Amino acid sequence: MSDIQKDNLTAEDVALSINGHFIKAPQSMSVIQALWHNGYPRVKGVGCLDGVCGSCRVMVRRSNSSELKMALGCQVLVEENMDVFFLSFSAPSHHSYDLSEINTSWDVQTQFHEIFPEAEKCRHCHGCNQACPKDIDVELGIDLAVKGRFRESGELFVECVMCNLCMTGCPEFIDPNHVGLFSRRVTGYFHTRPSNLINRLEAIRMGELDVSIEDDEQLQS
Repeated sequence: MSDIQKDNLTAEDVALSINGHFIKAPQSMSVIQALWHNGYPRVKGVGCLDGVCGSCRVMVRRSNSSELKMALGCQVLVEENMDVFFLSFSAPSHHSYDLSEINTSWDVQTQFHEIFPEAEKCRHCHGCNQACPKDIDVELGIDLAVKGRFRESGELFVECVMCNLCMTGCPEFIDPNHVGLFSRRVTGYFHTRPSNLINRLEAIRMGELDVSIEDDEQLQS
């Protein structure tokens, strides 16, 4: 950074580098807000600023560390001499499935291993955990899914924002976030019933709703 740029800093400003460009911004701002503050275009309707869309994935190196960490730009506050690099990559999942083709919940485990055959090859290297900006125990979620414990696996991935960073940290190309999505989907598909149906069944059980069932002769007539 030049001396002129440094002289223009206020007491509340910090100087940092984003994608190799030096900028200054108030230290209370996130990386995304710092970009907007410096005149970078803001697209209306895009960007949640709440860490729920997963689109602002970044690598961050702080001045007191040589370690690069994965994060979401909307949740990282700027710091003095911080280096930030936005990650833009296409990481489509190579898995496809149709839940309607899984006949019963008894077939889910078999289908899972056919859809995600690489899941059981997890090396337990913790790469996915280190890459996750939401601090999800991704590795445990994979292990639970491999064992057929899909409800527990899905619950671990509730905070997943599908940023795909865990995919970059997996040497076995497991697509951990898609395993989590499968676990959540299959749990809902086989175990969740419509709320109105549950209410009616509960009313029948409590004797609050009378249901008359006609016999076969009456139906045929």
